[in-house]
Amino acid sequence: MATGALPRTDPFSFTRPGQAWFAWEWGADVLMGLAHRAAGLPGVAWLYLLAIAAGVWLWFRLHWALGGNFWIACAMAAPMLSTTNLHWLARPHLLSWVLILLAVWYAETAGERFRPADAACILAGSALWANLHASFFFAPAMALMYAAAHWARPLIWELDRAAEWRRARWFLSAAALAALGSLANPYGWELHRHVYRYLTDSELLTRIGEFQSFNFHVEGAFQILLTVALAGLGAVLALGQKRLGRFLLSAALVAMALRSARALPLVALALLPLASASITEALGKVATAGLRPALRKQLGAFLAYSERLRAIDARLNGAALAPALALLALAWMTTPAVAAKAGFPPDQFPVAAARELEKLPEDIRLLSPDKYGGYLIYRFAGKRKVFFDGRSDFYGAEFMKQYARLVQLRPGWRRRLEELGFTHALLPNNYPLVEALEHLGWKRLYGDGVCTLLRRP
Repeated sequence: MATGALPRTDPFSFTRPGQAWFAWEWGADVLMGLAHRAAGLPGVAWLYLLAIAAGVWLWFRLHWALGGNFWIACAMAAPMLSTTNLHWLARPHLLSWVLILLAVWYAETAGERFRPADAACILAGSALWANLHASFFFAPAMALMYAAAHWARPLIWELDRAAEWRRARWFLSAAALAALGSLANPYGWELHRHVYRYLTDSELLTRIGEFQSFNFHVEGAFQILLTVALAGLGAVLALGQKRLGRFLLSAALVAMALRSARALPLVALALLPLASASITEALGKVATAGLRPALRKQLGAFLAYSERLRAIDARLNGAALAPALALLALAWMTTPAVAAKAGFPPDQFPVAAARELEKLPEDIRLLSPDKYGGYLIYRFAGKRKVFFDGRSDFYGAEFMKQYARLVQLRPGWRRRLEELGFTHALLPNNYPLVEALEHLGWKRLYGDGVCTLLRRP
């Protein structure tokens, strides 16, 4: 925003100066920059609170659009919120959640004829997505799934082949346009190649915690396990209801979620409304076949009452109140008492230690972990170059292996320490490297309950 141009090379580190850098979330960066200029960190928090609120609102509207049951949707809200709040962070993926919900809605309610309005909407949405977050590949991938499903449906079941294949062509066109629209980014097709290499680099991804499988044994994991189970149930019911596209999407996302914790929120957001619609349809069929009269009457009354509540909620959607509430939330968050509490958690980040760093020259070569590197880039506006930060796709697997060798004191760590010529170190207190450096004569300049700042002799 300061230069009016996108960065093409790294401006932040002393270990990779001038190396090509894909700022693939530049659109979200600009939004955060505007929010920060207007209201500081409370403005950034407000921006992403709006994204969370919009996602939850769209999640409920998707239930209604697909004919989901009111009470089932309300019951699913608890596991959905418990699962998505794993990633309620001020990061661009929250903006992609809104786009994913819109893409699923569009796919589930698409017509048979491809109209100019469809083409314009898909092109614009895909271009926006490609400049906000690297998950833009979701749109063409989902369209291809639905195209394959509609092509295969008349080969599996007795269905109108002409109509199904018209739908298949619709989704093929949508996939092509979504892929074309994603090229409207500052890097063109190079961005696609970069994202593909990143997501297929198993050696790199195995070193990133959020790409690992979720531990379903931790406390509070039941709601997340319930989310995956409901999504699986919805997939089975969808297949029985001949909704092959819904089944393929559900199977793919559940498989991704079991492999990587990052996909769990996508299961909660995209699949629970689909599962709700499939469960509601199944209950409707059960209510008219084979049940005892008393039970059939109760189930019918339950479904009818839920339908009336859904109709009421559809009319009272709150759209008129949303802008006013958003502005009230911003006003509240920027009051001095609340704004003073907005910031990086001081028990996780070197907030106090950064004040000691201000006393040191800007050109020191500081050894610190990636989490601290990102904070220091923000805290010093990029003027103090860092050793390492959270851009794992930029640094690569080999760099991360050498970093792990250094901080874990594995063979060769001292040679790596000398090669990089560090003058200072800012490390969490639980890192064994702190004690090892002190044994080598490094002097402790500062220490608190979070981290230690050392200077090389």
